Amino acid sequence: MASEKEFQQKVQQLGTLVGELDQIPGSGSKVAAREVVQLLMEVHGTGLGRIMELVFESGAEGEAMIVRLGEDPIVRSLLLLYSLHPEDLETRVLRALDIVRPRLRKFDCKVELVSLHDGAVELRLDAGTQTHGAAKNLRSIVEEGIYDLAPDLASLTILGLEDEGTSGFVPLENLLKHPTAVHVLATPRIEVDGAN
Repeated sequence: MASEKEFQQKVQQLGTLVGELDQIPGSGSKVAAREVVQLLMEVHGTGLGRIMELVFESGAEGEAMIVRLGEDPIVRSLLLLYSLHPEDLETRVLRALDIVRPRLRKFDCKVELVSLHDGAVELRLDAGTQTHGAAKNLRSIVEEGIYDLAPDLASLTILGLEDEGTSGFVPLENLLKHPTAVHVLATPRIEVDGAN
């Protein structure tokens, strides 16, 4: 049985190969290859969807099994790929925040959800008096936690990790910045307010 890491590598490889279909010369081969991949995805998605329905219809045990399937890292990735995960994006983001909060408390830090709209997640991280080096570690903790449960989000913006050091001095340009000026892209991207 494949490990979670091996499975994720295969999913990434699959994505790369599908992307390379656009590089194939000759439109006939490219169209045929894309149609094969699309048809395969539709067949698998229909089958997985039916499996989820049958499990759910089996009563309380089935509902518990669906929750368990949604929590398994490998199955979770597959369910997300086919838009069959039992939890919506907001629920998964909130659960991820609940998981990372105890780790952040060790650094006397807090994180909160500012907004979630059309797959764009905006968080505020109160890093207290942490230095820039610690802020990078804190950002990594938050990113890993969010992307573990919500890899399908459109973008992740983390506010509050300004590179101000611990002197208490705040540059004028940081005071003039407005957090809503952050541009959101359609592809997964991490932006940190105030980072250079």
